[in-house]
Amino acid sequence: MGKKSTKENKNIYQICREKTELTRDKASEQMACISSDRIEKIESGKSLPHPDEILVMAQCYKAPNMCNYYCSHECPIGKRYVPSVEIKELSQITLEMLAALNAMEKEKNRLVEITVDGQITEDEFHDFIKIQDQLSKIALSVDTLQLWVEKTIADGKINKEQFTHARNTK
Repeated sequence: MGKKSTKENKNIYQICREKTELTRDKASEQMACISSDRIEKIESGKSLPHPDEILVMAQCYKAPNMCNYYCSHECPIGKRYVPSVEIKELSQITLEMLAALNAMEKEKNRLVEITVDGQITEDEFHDFIKIQDQLSKIALSVDTLQLWVEKTIADGKINKEQFTHARNTK
């Protein structure tokens, strides 16, 4: 039986494993492709995980947020292009999305005015940046909702097959 860690500065990989109440040895047994020594190196920061390891750990630990964390914080390409997404309650996600959509509703005619000629002039630039920021908020809300769905499926609160079937038969 493994000892409970008293380490203060735990990384996301150790936190997610411990939330599932798995020791490194038990996690390694469940994942089969990652040794307990490798898990220790990842959790201690001695070694960065590989993308395929992240996928396996995220599934084993029921922590899809681990994939976003890796992409947005550790992957050189992802750090530049992938926003960091936090797990939130569905009500908060919905309210944030509606607020962003409402703000965008007011700006959509201005976006048409700015882009109709295919150019952004100096006097349009400030408004264009403001609109782009609103669109980024909407995109982040969509990503947050997707993460919520993945986490809810991982937790067994939504049936994955039923969800996939409903999505494919729309």
